[in-house]
Amino acid sequence: MRTVRQVLESKNPEVHAIGPDAPVIDALRLMAEHGIGAVLVIEQDRLAGIVSERDYARKVVLSGRSSQQTPVRDIMVGAVSTIGPDDTVPRCMQMMTDGRFRHLPVLEDGRVIGIVSIGDLVKAVIEDQQVELDQLQRYIAS
Repeated sequence: MRTVRQVLESKNPEVHAIGPDAPVIDALRLMAEHGIGAVLVIEQDRLAGIVSERDYARKVVLSGRSSQQTPVRDIMVGAVSTIGPDDTVPRCMQMMTDGRFRHLPVLEDGRVIGIVSIGDLVKAVIEDQQVELDQLQRYIAS
């Protein structure tokens, strides 16, 4: 069973983050620039929250707020679920399904070392299934 550490090793290790007092527009620019759906909110080297496109749509656009005037802290999710690098892909998928979110920060010794998305996890599952299928086909053919 694949671990989060293995998933992180197969993707771009860069973690994109923003401070809680930055305007929401800066978080949106960061997401657009890197083609990502969420950024971590870091304050004094600690995970303070996460803000996603969904948070923006629901808490800024639908509320008629200004993305230039609203600080990230006003729309971020502060109680963030996290995982460790030795957690498994199925455990992460279950957490995301139960919590109805798409991004999980990865912490080791209290430090953010990465983030996995539902897309990262689905890709890992598909790759694992393909390996298993190839092995079964070789077994049947021999």
